Amino acid sequence: MLIEALLAVTFLAAFATLLAPNRWAGRVAFVASLLPLVGSLWMYATFEASGNALLGGDVAFETVAPWITVGPYDVSWHVGLDGLSLPLVVLTTVLTTLAIAYAWNSVEERPSQFFGLLLFTEASLVGVFSALDFFVWFVFWEFVLVPMYLLVAVWGGPRRKYAAIKFFVYTNVASLVMFVGVMMLVFASGVDSLSLAAIAGAHVGSLYGLSASTVKAVAFAAMFFGFAVKAALVPVHTWLPDAYVEAPTPVTIVLAGVVTKMGTYSLLRFNFTMLPDVADAWAPYIATIAVVTVLYGATVAIAQHDIKRLVAYSSIPSMGFVVLGLVAYTTYGMAGAAFQMVSHGFLIALLFLAAGLVEESTGTRAVEKLSGLADELPVVSALFVAGAFGYMGLPSMSGFAAEFFIFTGSFAGGYPGAAAFTAVAMFGIVVIAGYLLWTMQRVLFGPYEVEGDVTPAPRVDLAVGVVLVLLAVLLGVAPAVFMAPIQDAVQPLVAAFGGGL
Repeated sequence: MLIEALLAVTFLAAFATLLAPNRWAGRVAFVASLLPLVGSLWMYATFEASGNALLGGDVAFETVAPWITVGPYDVSWHVGLDGLSLPLVVLTTVLTTLAIAYAWNSVEERPSQFFGLLLFTEASLVGVFSALDFFVWFVFWEFVLVPMYLLVAVWGGPRRKYAAIKFFVYTNVASLVMFVGVMMLVFASGVDSLSLAAIAGAHVGSLYGLSASTVKAVAFAAMFFGFAVKAALVPVHTWLPDAYVEAPTPVTIVLAGVVTKMGTYSLLRFNFTMLPDVADAWAPYIATIAVVTVLYGATVAIAQHDIKRLVAYSSIPSMGFVVLGLVAYTTYGMAGAAFQMVSHGFLIALLFLAAGLVEESTGTRAVEKLSGLADELPVVSALFVAGAFGYMGLPSMSGFAAEFFIFTGSFAGGYPGAAAFTAVAMFGIVVIAGYLLWTMQRVLFGPYEVEGDVTPAPRVDLAVGVVLVLLAVLLGVAPAVFMAPIQDAVQPLVAAFGGGL
């Protein structure tokens, strides 16, 4: 019942914060967020499961209880964690606590509602990563959309309503298409429950005159589209820059650090676990999408003059790397992709925090209006440098470990042209390094040219950045912290498919 306790505590914390006086909202939310954080860390410390939750492995903290019956299908409250989901639950609780700490000094309008919605988002995300029944999973999946929409639409920037509506429409349409794809598998497989493990292990037959192979292909395409939108893969990525830029920085930290991982995590859980034969047949096309996502995001970032928008486009290539690792169906490729989800969460949060601190201290995010900030804002500059070099794959930081694992596994992929796709994708790192180095040179180390006074960043905000740096370094020097359980969870999938390294 530990997952239920974690969910209950987080939901109760959200409601308590909503009812708290505005002057105490930040403190109440921060203290309340420590409870799920400590809970998730304790679950990590006592985690003993092995294997993959959808392929017959041992599931940690599992609860299965009959819930309702929908026609011929039994719906159960089924939650549990394996080596793939546990790191993302920890990522969720850590980033939510840090986002709340950062927001103390930046949210003045209706803080009780703001912090309450952040905690509600956290609870819903934990539900997504721990649910093992499709109905339960889908309820939590949709729950995430509501607070995120409100956080962007109410507390965002000048174009917040446009960004929020675009985010809502894109993800809603994607959810509908994805739902159709999953239900096609359910109808065609003849299962009598909506358990994800049952769906993954069922034999898919014909449906409404469509052959089994056609059903699989259509279901795979529908699910891939739905999850690709959430992960912001090219060409269904256009909601991301607007939402990231218009959202207040604490919300962007959660949105970029965790919410987009819902898409890549679900690609692994649904597409690449339930329909590996289709993924293998379409591997060159999926790899093409991954490579285009990497190169497009990196190239478009070069043209950005807004630091926050530049970081937003920088986030897109990382999701391309994740898909490239998944489609390889090798241990290091798939495990590296899952590791990248966590690594990217910490590094992109660090970059957005640094960008937010620059804006709050100088009053602008325009690159052409900023220069020589290293002397005036040394700690903020150091945080930006750490985030940028971590993102470029500096050894001893998590970005290097994640990319090394992905490329090692991707080169060994068995589909045609795997090595060539990997080599082209690696060129994206060169582009990313180029524009990040140029941005640092222009904004941090050029001659001092900033209009108006520069306000020192609050110590609490700087402390949040330091914690993110330490976490990125921890995963860089000791990747086995998360890589060991992740590898254990992907090996049954790789073995079943016949993959290698």
